[in-house]
Amino acid sequence: MRSIIIALTSVLFLSAALVPRAGAEGPADAEALLKQKEEAFQTLQKENALLQERINSLESTPTITSDALALKNYQRLQEIARDTKAQRQTMAEFEGFVKWMTTNLSGYAKYVEAGSVAAGFAKILPIPYAGQASLFTKFVSQGVLSLNASSVAINRYLGTSQQFIGRVESLDPARPNTRETSDLTRFADEQLLKEMNEVQAKLAATGELSTSTLSFLESLNHYISSTDEYWNRTKSLLKKSDADKKEKSFLSESIQSLKNRAGNFNGKLKLFNETARKDAPLIKTLSAYDELIREMEAKVAAVKK
Repeated sequence: MRSIIIALTSVLFLSAALVPRAGAEGPADAEALLKQKEEAFQTLQKENALLQERINSLESTPTITSDALALKNYQRLQEIARDTKAQRQTMAEFEGFVKWMTTNLSGYAKYVEAGSVAAGFAKILPIPYAGQASLFTKFVSQGVLSLNASSVAINRYLGTSQQFIGRVESLDPARPNTRETSDLTRFADEQLLKEMNEVQAKLAATGELSTSTLSFLESLNHYISSTDEYWNRTKSLLKKSDADKKEKSFLSESIQSLKNRAGNFNGKLKLFNETARKDAPLIKTLSAYDELIREMEAKVAAVKK
């Protein structure tokens, strides 16, 4: 653009300089000046044509190539793959906690049922899922369904993430194939990210379930430690032989075990959520770069024709 301005300025300057002044020169001098002006004008036309050709070339040939963008996408794919590997290491722990919760939730059922009965006279008991105090089976059944959904989401993400990591590692780091990086970008956006979000949501539900159960058991334990009324009214729902001693001990142990395992689970879930929040925009960036690569390749192909 600066060259165009300079060229146009030169034209105006020469035009003004070469216009003959009236009465200053004779016919011969005027003819010579007109000839010089014509030659200068032709020279400027040639320079302008060359300049326009250069501008067109710059517009049709990007300063950054599609290969360079593909390399950037490859680097981002590697970063996402590293985070995905870290996520996979915690998936086994998540799966173990989900299975443990599924098994123990059935064991807690009698306390939920007894607590539902006790809630009629002990208003301090926070029954999980407000409004379902008299429907303890709903809490247990819904909890099991939620845990099963978490297990399915974990297994699905394990398969998808392994496929993604394998495809990233198979790329040539010296010259990543643009078509393969494009396919991987779509895979990451349409499948990996979707399943990452899904497992994140299911694990969050599992965390809420464990927190709700722990809160209930702790409140129940606090209540029964201060009165025998709970046992007197609900012993038919619990073990008949030496109910007080055994059940109180089992309840305390269950609370401590759930507290420890839920604390570890929530700590791992926090790390998983952090990598998910980091990788989600990276995956969207991949899609933007991939679209730009296709546009650039199409423009270059059109110029070559």
